[in-house]
Amino acid sequence: MRVAALYDIHGNLPALRAVLDEADREGVDAFVIGGDVADGPFPRETIERLVAIGPRARFVRGNTDRELVDAYDAGRTEADDAGERAVAVAAGQITASQRDFLAAFAPTAVLEVDGLGPTLFCHGSPRSDMEIITRVTSDDRLRPILRGVEQRLIVCGHVHQQFDRSLDGWRLVNAGSVGLPYEGRPGAYWARLGPDVELRRTDYDLDELRAQAPADAGELLRESLFEPADPAEVSEFFERRALGAT
Repeated sequence: MRVAALYDIHGNLPALRAVLDEADREGVDAFVIGGDVADGPFPRETIERLVAIGPRARFVRGNTDRELVDAYDAGRTEADDAGERAVAVAAGQITASQRDFLAAFAPTAVLEVDGLGPTLFCHGSPRSDMEIITRVTSDDRLRPILRGVEQRLIVCGHVHQQFDRSLDGWRLVNAGSVGLPYEGRPGAYWARLGPDVELRRTDYDLDELRAQAPADAGELLRESLFEPADPAEVSEFFERRALGAT
């Protein structure tokens, strides 16, 4: 089985369309959607497109998928923080059936991938959709996160930066972010698996996104796509957050 891993879409419909089209042209057999799918410019339309993939798709829960369901259930449609506001706004736009779709996402998924064997897909880490693993996470911090994981290949997301690293027989891959990457240049970032791991970047029409996105989505899109932040600084920022939480 050849798998396209699409993580952290964040309601960026033009980016999602571009990646799905490219992956279909290359004949992938399955899609793993790795969480944080809808909070962003086009929540309802993004979910509709994901549902349309059909039985080839497996869905792994991200933290904002869980938060969006909670916000929907609480009737919360406003917030002060930009990220929380994106979740709240999306909660006010999705339908009840879309809420149920998000609520059904699994914590993790395991697929048998050509040339790679059993592969674990998670959002943050194998043990939490909120746990932060970055490009600069130390081996000492990473070992207990991976301890006990049977699969030797693990694909994660959450920090919106691609990486491919090995430790003590495990291979840990971050597929990157389709919708809100922190890579220093725009594009939709994802991973193609089978027979090896290929970290991918797909171009799409940013002018279309800029023209169609609601004005209140601009803050998140700017630092990711329109005026990209320095990726090294982003890695250090997330690592400091992770260390502060331990």
